[in-house]
Amino acid sequence: MSKEKEAGGAAPAKREKRTITEIRDSKKTGEKMVYMSVPDYTSAQWAEMAGVDVAVLGDSLAMIAHGHKSTVPATMDMMVMHAQAVRRGAPNTFVLGCMPYQSYNTIDRALVNATRFMQDGLSDAVKPQGGKSQAHILKALVDAGIPTASHIGLTPHTVAMFGGFKIQGRTADAAMKILEDAFAIQDAGCFMLEFEAVPAKIARLISEQLEIPTIGIGAGVGTDGQILLCYDLLGVFTDFKPKFTKRYAKLTEVAVAGIKEYVKEVKEGSFPDDEHSYSINDAEYEKFASMVSKRRQI
Repeated sequence: MSKEKEAGGAAPAKREKRTITEIRDSKKTGEKMVYMSVPDYTSAQWAEMAGVDVAVLGDSLAMIAHGHKSTVPATMDMMVMHAQAVRRGAPNTFVLGCMPYQSYNTIDRALVNATRFMQDGLSDAVKPQGGKSQAHILKALVDAGIPTASHIGLTPHTVAMFGGFKIQGRTADAAMKILEDAFAIQDAGCFMLEFEAVPAKIARLISEQLEIPTIGIGAGVGTDGQILLCYDLLGVFTDFKPKFTKRYAKLTEVAVAGIKEYVKEVKEGSFPDDEHSYSINDAEYEKFASMVSKRRQI
C-alpha cells in the first residue's frame, strides 16, 4: 500500500506497481500507458499520486535539476542519486532509468552501469539510446536478465551528429532507417521503445509493424503511450518549451508570485505575524525578562 495521501488529506491510496508483463502486453490490450520523466522525490510523489504508469528517471535532469545546457554532463553517480530519490518518492510505481551519455558504449560498461541502476538506484528497468548500431548492447543487457528499453528518432546523446535538435524521419529513406532501428530493438528483446521528434504518421505506421509497445514524445497520438517531462508539462522548467510540450499548469508563475509576496511582507515587517510565531507563558516570559535585567546589572 502506498504511504502517500491523496489531495485533500484522504486515506492512503492503494496502488499496485505496473509490471513488465503489463507494460509489454499493453500493445495487445490497447491500454495507453502514461510515462512521465521525474527528476526528484517530490515530482515522483506527484507521479504516484496522479496514477502515472511509469516514472522515467531521465538524464534530462542534467538540464532541469542541475542547469546544464544538454543531457551530456549527466553521470552515473548523478543518475543513481536521483534514482534513489525517485524510488523513495514513488515506491509503488515502475521506474525506468535512462542510461546517461557514454555509459553504455561497450557491453561491459553497459552491464556494469545498468546493474548499478538496478541494484543501487532501485530502478525496475533501464533505457539506453539507439537502434541497429546499439543492438548488440541491448541484447547483452536483455540476456543478462536486465529489463531493457531503447530510444530512437531524435536521440539527445547523438544530437551533435544531427546538427542540433531536429525532427527525424521526414523523408522516406530517413523513416525507413527508423523502422529498421525499431525492428533491431524488438529483435534484441527490449520490452518497449520510445520515439522522439518523429512525424506522427511515421510513428504510427512503424508502431503498427511492431509487437512491442511504443511511447512517443513529439511523435503524435499513434504510439501506444506518451511521455512528457514533469517539469515541462507543469510549467516549472521555463528556459525553453519544446513544440510537443503541452502546459497543464504554470507552477513557476504561481511560485514566483508567492515568493514576491513573501519578500514584500518581510520587507514591510508584516511577516511573521502572531499566527506564524510561537508563544510563551506570560509568567515565564516576565521571569526571563527579570533574569535578563539582573544579568545586565552584574
